[in-house]
Amino acid sequence: MASFKDFNFKLVVVEQLMYIDETLTPQFRLADLLKGKEGFGGDPWNYAHERGLSYQVMPEARAYFEALEIPGELLAGVEELCMDGGNQVYQECAPVWDGEDDLFDIGSLDDLALVPNLRRVLGSEFLGPELLEVLTARGIAAD
Repeated sequence: MASFKDFNFKLVVVEQLMYIDETLTPQFRLADLLKGKEGFGGDPWNYAHERGLSYQVMPEARAYFEALEIPGELLAGVEELCMDGGNQVYQECAPVWDGEDDLFDIGSLDDLALVPNLRRVLGSEFLGPELLEVLTARGIAAD
């Protein structure tokens, strides 16, 4: 199984496979994970806010996604990634987040080798010039 170095890059890959392609199953839902936790009334936003976890990745979500193994054959099928503040995976990780900070910024593209057939990255303007150069050097369209 693949080992990711950049957690936020992994989340973008998860977005594609789990929430867009629906090939990585089951779909993670923070509300399902929090069921049965003391003080959880069914709303992840309230739960996070009441615990001072606004604008942070919920520890339960981080643990889940860090441990999530993604088979190589699914990674090989990734041809496009989208970096957008409205990604479902971000809402599942940080229910109290508005997309206005760097919480989910990708710091490294060292994990590109894990998605060998990647051809296009949407929302690449959030990467910065150095990481954009990495994409273009590999022939990946940066839109």
